[in-house]
Amino acid sequence: MALRVNHHGWSKLADSFAHQVNSVKIPPPRMHTIVAAAEKLEKFKKINRETIMENGIPKKPRILCLHGFRTSGEILKKQIGRWPESILRKLDLDFLDAPFPALGKSDVEAFFDPPYYEWYQRNEDCTQYINFEQSIAYIEDYMVTHGPFDGLLGFSQGAFIAAASPGMQAEGVAFTKVPKIKFVILIAGAKFLGFKFGQPKLAVNAFSSPVQCPSLHIIGENDFLKEQGMVLLESFVDPVVIYHSKGHTIPRIDERGQETMLSFIQKFQMI
Repeated sequence: MALRVNHHGWSKLADSFAHQVNSVKIPPPRMHTIVAAAEKLEKFKKINRETIMENGIPKKPRILCLHGFRTSGEILKKQIGRWPESILRKLDLDFLDAPFPALGKSDVEAFFDPPYYEWYQRNEDCTQYINFEQSIAYIEDYMVTHGPFDGLLGFSQGAFIAAASPGMQAEGVAFTKVPKIKFVILIAGAKFLGFKFGQPKLAVNAFSSPVQCPSLHIIGENDFLKEQGMVLLESFVDPVVIYHSKGHTIPRIDERGQETMLSFIQKFQMI
């Protein structure tokens, strides 16, 4: 059976539909709406990098981690990875390699594979520091590109830098392009051994006044830097300390140390 089409009926229906479509007013896009949408997109991209409270859920403090002399970010990650899960799950850790390949033998060659890096070089009597300014600029550029970061964690040579960073920032000689460093965690840290010779120049005034930045110091009873680490404590206002029985190493954290560290971390989940 053939299908009959009433052309007059179709024509009236088409005219009616066209009239309805033309009567709908679609406003042109507004520039402020486009800008607002772009801003929202950027906000969502960075939301995991911000230490904020959202719906009452504490956010993880974001920490840039600086490894020790002639090791690497990957090695520090493995060492820190032995800490209790109760601590690690509360932190957002980023491990950075130093900019300079190791110029000599590494003390960790028997335990960890290369590559190895170092943050700077100095002569034996600590009267000359090489590549220190370049290293600080490299760290700051990384913080600008991959931040924001809430705090710094450092071990040994990395802790020397982390300890001096709040003071250098307060002096306005470094870290001026990034937000204020909220806290530092220093493992086997100390002041630069060249301070008595005015070295390194960029950090010479880092401890000229008490450092207001909250600090957690992890000090080994048998660390060859223990005495210098104790001296470092005196430069910080209200430092928090965890002692362990080992030497110049990143220790496992015992139950008492966990309580101390969790209490310290909790302060920065709220800001």
